[in-house]
Amino acid sequence: MDIEAGQAAPEQGRGPRVAGRLWPPVRTGLAWSGAVVYPFVTYVTFDHGQQGFEILMVLASVALTAVVAALLRRRPLPALVFLLLGAVTATMEMRKTEVSYLQIFVGVCAVGYLAATRPRRTSVAAALMAFTAQLLSLFAFPPDGGCDPTAGVPPKSMVNGCAPSGWVSNNGETVAFIAVALIAAWMVGSSSRERRAHAEALRSQATARAITAERLRIARELHDMIAHSIGVIAIQAGVGSRVIETQPAEARNALTTIETASRETLAGLRRTLVALRKPEPGAEPASSHEDLTPREPAPGLADIDRLVASALDAGVRVELRWPGGREPLPADIDLAAFRILQEALTNVVRHAGTESCRVSVERRAAELSIEIEDGGRGGLPAGTGFGLVGMRERVALLHGRFTAGPRPEGGFRVAALLPVPEEGR
Repeated sequence: MDIEAGQAAPEQGRGPRVAGRLWPPVRTGLAWSGAVVYPFVTYVTFDHGQQGFEILMVLASVALTAVVAALLRRRPLPALVFLLLGAVTATMEMRKTEVSYLQIFVGVCAVGYLAATRPRRTSVAAALMAFTAQLLSLFAFPPDGGCDPTAGVPPKSMVNGCAPSGWVSNNGETVAFIAVALIAAWMVGSSSRERRAHAEALRSQATARAITAERLRIARELHDMIAHSIGVIAIQAGVGSRVIETQPAEARNALTTIETASRETLAGLRRTLVALRKPEPGAEPASSHEDLTPREPAPGLADIDRLVASALDAGVRVELRWPGGREPLPADIDLAAFRILQEALTNVVRHAGTESCRVSVERRAAELSIEIEDGGRGGLPAGTGFGLVGMRERVALLHGRFTAGPRPEGGFRVAALLPVPEEGR
């Protein structure tokens, strides 16, 4: 069939896709077919082993044992039935002590694996199945035909020319040995499963705590940002409404301040929402039609002049002291310092009833000192006090010290000491 240019071949790539869809069920069918023939192969292997094992038969038995053991992951109890059947046929055909111990070993490993990977109900059922199968097998087909021809015992105690085997004469010890082996394997596997479940629970709790802490951080970010801007907007709106007729220029300045504060608040909200929409590691990348505009950088002490200007627009003059150089700080400390200053100045504007305040920022050897003092009314701000709580939590998260309260000479004082890590000095 001729294919014109630009026309895709209809059958191209269909073969590999069909093969990829058919291979899993084919593989499963082959595995279960191997499980079905496993007891027969084991029987033939140990039957021929009476005169000497053949390497090909031994390899076939080992390979099928691995196949049936792998099926324990998908269908544990049916796979265990075939595994036990193979062990029973081996014991039935070659009645030797070594084969009996091999049968017990296979059952113990299977029970231990299921106890470590499956729910308790499944592992207990598997242990009971293994115990029953091994017990019936060892008593129905005891090693050495049920007698020990090498035992030096008087002729009267001999049965059909040989002494009773230990597996037959010591029934209680045989039962106890099988039970102890299976119980020990089950306890080891169950303990491993419980440890993994406990570790997973701890990881889930740590994840939940991290999510809660992140939500609290976002709540503090939104509160600090919106409370400051809304406070400035409210004051400027009140000023504008009073002077709009008598002082149009002053009213225009108030409206300009409101516009600037509103735009800054919207920009901050946009940064927060974009951060919330950031995909998790390993998630699919954003599609081409999504907004891929770079985020604006988080605020820091470099924006302190903007806070001073905003407070001045709201009627509070800020006396800023910043001795020494302005070296860069770690991002979390820089952001926390900015938010503390923002919230403290917002409280001064809204609650202090004063026209001026003093701000001191000092970079010391291993810490950053921030102080905000005013000569206003003093006393704690009215309302819920989320602003002070937010500042205190920010400082606590950074292992710093925070104090806030009225000054003896009048007014209010907020002080924070933020430790600066070695790499940020």
